Amino acid sequence: MKIAMLSPIAWRTPPYHYGPWEKVTSLLTEALVKQGVDVTLFATKDSYTNAKLEAVSPKGYEEDKNIAPKVWECLHISNCLEQADKFDIIHNQFDFLPLTYSKLIKTPMVTTIHGFSSPKIIPVYKKYDKHVHFVAISNADRSQELTYDATIYHGIDLDDFSYIEHPKKNYLLYFGRFHPDKGAREAIEIAARSKKKLIMAGIIQDEQYFKNYIEPYIDNKNIVYIGSIGGEKRNEVLGNALALLHPISFNEPFGLSVVESLACGTPVVAFNKGSMPEIIEHEKTGFLVNSVSEAVDYLQKIDTLDRKTCHNQTKKRFSKERMASEYINLYKRIISN
Repeated sequence: MKIAMLSPIAWRTPPYHYGPWEKVTSLLTEALVKQGVDVTLFATKDSYTNAKLEAVSPKGYEEDKNIAPKVWECLHISNCLEQADKFDIIHNQFDFLPLTYSKLIKTPMVTTIHGFSSPKIIPVYKKYDKHVHFVAISNADRSQELTYDATIYHGIDLDDFSYIEHPKKNYLLYFGRFHPDKGAREAIEIAARSKKKLIMAGIIQDEQYFKNYIEPYIDNKNIVYIGSIGGEKRNEVLGNALALLHPISFNEPFGLSVVESLACGTPVVAFNKGSMPEIIEHEKTGFLVNSVSEAVDYLQKIDTLDRKTCHNQTKKRFSKERMASEYINLYKRIISN
């Protein structure tokens, strides 16, 4: 079985820090290779992989502003699709643009839909609904206008996250991009009302939002911003928190940071939106709440949650090996048909 894995090129695959689509693409690619699948990864030239690497763009356009996004996206996608006859499956992780090539090739295309940036892009998906194989990353993120072959939850590399039974420090954590959708402002309010220290980590995606609603509260004592983190630092900060605060204001398609937190044994207090009920088991691995006030109330019960249960549930449900096996089964079904 030969798979062409088409990654986005906003960031390197895997990303140095932020880049959730590239991160999942990398995790899946490496897990497939480990299970004996012949994978060619189409990504940036500085990407790292045990698969074969095919690349035209030197770096991600978010990392090198001299790279014109649309120009290099077109060159990147065409490089993959023009080699379509070499592969049994083309796995598109790139959103809707590659779909427009799908009727020009004979190779089946699997498209993982990483959420819809806007309802305005759905007409492209609808046009190719009967031609391309769509995968949802959560049941909550399925569009009623589309047909899906499967829902396959993302997996993580569990070796990257250490289970910590007794956190060393008494703090809450916000870990995500700084954007109104992700609830950094609400996290500050929850922490203040709970009289707990809050550590905040992530990229600043909305500069004005950060300047108006986050920066004035950063005092490096009660509210601490530590920037974008990865690797051992991410593991340490996640694992030593009392809880991850995830007060989102949108229907999040998945939520990698939530799964990563649970892998360390750290429970999650999240607003009950999008995929959160599919990831968090209320009153077992975290609390699903509907307001800041509810979050504050439930945080008083955070010690009633068993951190080992958080860790074990994640090992069982969200490993990259499980994700790869489910995709392999899907590939086989498509090829046999």
